[in-house]
Amino acid sequence: MTIKEAEKIYRDYYNKSILSPDEEFMLIEALEYLIEETKQTGWMVQLGGHYYGEKQFDLALKYYEMADAYGDEWVAEGLGYIWYYGRTGERDYEKAFKYYSKAAKNGYLKSKIKVADMYKNGYGVERNFDMYKKIIEESYYLVEDSAFPGDPKSEIYTRLARIRKDEGNTEEAIRLYLDAKVFQARRLSYNTFFGDLNIMKWLIEDLYTMIEPDMTDLNLYDLYHVLKKPIKIAFVYEGDEYVVESVEENGRVVIKFGEKWFEDIDDFLKKATIDGEKLPTLYYSLYAFRVV
Repeated sequence: MTIKEAEKIYRDYYNKSILSPDEEFMLIEALEYLIEETKQTGWMVQLGGHYYGEKQFDLALKYYEMADAYGDEWVAEGLGYIWYYGRTGERDYEKAFKYYSKAAKNGYLKSKIKVADMYKNGYGVERNFDMYKKIIEESYYLVEDSAFPGDPKSEIYTRLARIRKDEGNTEEAIRLYLDAKVFQARRLSYNTFFGDLNIMKWLIEDLYTMIEPDMTDLNLYDLYHVLKKPIKIAFVYEGDEYVVESVEENGRVVIKFGEKWFEDIDDFLKKATIDGEKLPTLYYSLYAFRVV
């Protein structure tokens, strides 16, 4: 293998929503080769990120720590996530605050938001809600006009929406949630990362405590709310109609889509496919949602 060949494998496979076992093996082999030959931290971060997305967090930690040792400016954010959420089985808020603060000082806005969260909750630092609110309100103006999916617009809007809701400003909270929903759907059309699906789920759940969904104008992510109880929903993709059904079984709701069954709505939106593509990546081609 050469560097050019390894880079081509990376370009061919990294952004595919579903990889076959052979393709994943080739991608990992190519990234390991690029790390060994170039020592560039970007490749370490890419391989660590791949393992993070696959929930192989011990390997993600290995390559993130490698990138940090070589001086990567972003990777402190990735290490913050690992320690904040205890991804490897050990939660360490002091380490998380250290890494998030380091990344925030390097200009990474997602880390700034997590620092705010830690002030709000008193994790690894003394609790300070005023500091939390100040950081979120300041951050809002940094992303207000952003259209780049990688910017943490949804994360900021949903936090500010919750602040406004608790202040009694329901109208502003609803506007922020609806804007975040549009932005998050666009982000998920590029990458179905499980953390981004969770953001969408949480904002839908909170949004629909304030308003009722319009059952005549549903979209894919409204299913987080609608499929909580037994119901059958049809939608259209490329002229063909598909049906998803929530069914109560042994005291819980499971999801049937075509001939496949899913444990719950999370499992459905993470794994369901049409023609080999996950549903979030097809979001803009799914239409005519209706109750059957």
